[in-house]
Amino acid sequence: MFRFLTVTKTGCCREIQSGRFHKIAMLALSTLAAAAVSMSFLNAVSAEPTTRPNIVMILVDDMGYGDLPAYGAKDVRTPNLDRFATQGVRLTSYYAAGAECTPTRTALMTGQYPQRTGGMECAIGTGNVGRYDDAIRLRETHNLGLPAKQSVLASSLKMAGYQTAVFGKWHLGYESKHHPYEQGFDQFFGFLGGYVDYYRHREFSDLDVFFDGRKPVETQGYMTELITDRAVQFVETSPKTSPFFLYVALSVPHFPFQPPESDSGKMVAQEELTKGTRKNYVAMLEDMDREIGRILKSLDKRGMTDNTLVVFASDHGAIVPGSNAPFRGFKSGLFEGGIRTACMMRWPKHLPAGVVSDQPAITMDLTNSFINAGRGKTPDGYKSDGLDIVQHLSKPQSILPRTLAWRAKRDDRVWRAIRHDDWKLVTRHENGIREEWLFDLKNDSAEQVDQSASQPQRKTELARLLANWESDTKSAR
Repeated sequence: MFRFLTVTKTGCCREIQSGRFHKIAMLALSTLAAAAVSMSFLNAVSAEPTTRPNIVMILVDDMGYGDLPAYGAKDVRTPNLDRFATQGVRLTSYYAAGAECTPTRTALMTGQYPQRTGGMECAIGTGNVGRYDDAIRLRETHNLGLPAKQSVLASSLKMAGYQTAVFGKWHLGYESKHHPYEQGFDQFFGFLGGYVDYYRHREFSDLDVFFDGRKPVETQGYMTELITDRAVQFVETSPKTSPFFLYVALSVPHFPFQPPESDSGKMVAQEELTKGTRKNYVAMLEDMDREIGRILKSLDKRGMTDNTLVVFASDHGAIVPGSNAPFRGFKSGLFEGGIRTACMMRWPKHLPAGVVSDQPAITMDLTNSFINAGRGKTPDGYKSDGLDIVQHLSKPQSILPRTLAWRAKRDDRVWRAIRHDDWKLVTRHENGIREEWLFDLKNDSAEQVDQSASQPQRKTELARLLANWESDTKSAR
């Protein structure tokens, strides 16, 4: 029988027996989210800021776990992120909620598993294309995208008095009803789909995808720098009388692999979109670091650093020429290389500096943390699938046990995975073939040794937990 720890109001732990997934305090899907009262208590005993923090979320695109020096890269120079890693907490067991762009972004906006939204557990295809049954069905009725009523992050903070802005990649629907303005954002500058040419700002479809607000826009410049320009402008012009939530969704290092100052004068050929060299990829990463440095400097310039919570993360793992070392697998799959990513956070005087934590965490934890830090109010009946990871990391704590789950669909391929404590079950169905693996992540984080034969009871228990999770996370539409 598996047992789990849950946190009581006094901060003590008690054991509860495993049962159905939602009866295990969401098994730390929401171990603390299901204990909102407990979080309120923890907030009360901490040094609460006199004013609510500004919040800056920097989400990069398709960057591998092993692509930064702070995570082991030897061929990349990122001095700004190196410094940032020493100024706060660096997580080593942080997971994206999806193995592709759209599901992770859905989880960030909703604070829930993307499976609850429906149609969003695979990247929306170029030109607003659905890529599996539910997504295809929704596309046929012009509903492929994130419904505004399920998007809580920006709207909750906006109702709490925050100025809200998103600059960069959206990838949560092309339809006007799925526009950022419908989801609580005051400003938007960026593109709607999964990628654009870094110089032409277009994708291979007939749709307008690059917008300033609701207006299609044409401008000159390199996409990473254009996004950063708007982010810096937002910081430098925001009134100090109210806090802000700034979501910087950089497209780098997602394909096409076009480094700065390499404009050929025409769009990358469609057949060359996903082809690139490590040299060009590294050049894009290093430019990304310079641009992030500009954002951090703008906070310093305005004296906002001490009261700004900044989080940096990737939306999932890389494809070649990115590096997911030391993990197995790539984007779109549910081995660690597809979903375990870099995540670093800084909030001076609230988060300790120079801490490396192996606390398992996931995208929805950031949503929960941001809303709690901003004292936002979510709709009646709303239940988060995340915990307040920022509050948890603000004090010396033991590792909270977590049970985290994933499902990734595309065409007829379906991946499923669940991590319970240090054990992980992965399944893949494709072309009528079913494969299963059981891994001991504590001793085999690279997932090289399948333990299915030696641990049959453990495998059965994880399979049961996974089935319960899948039953519990039914689509809302």
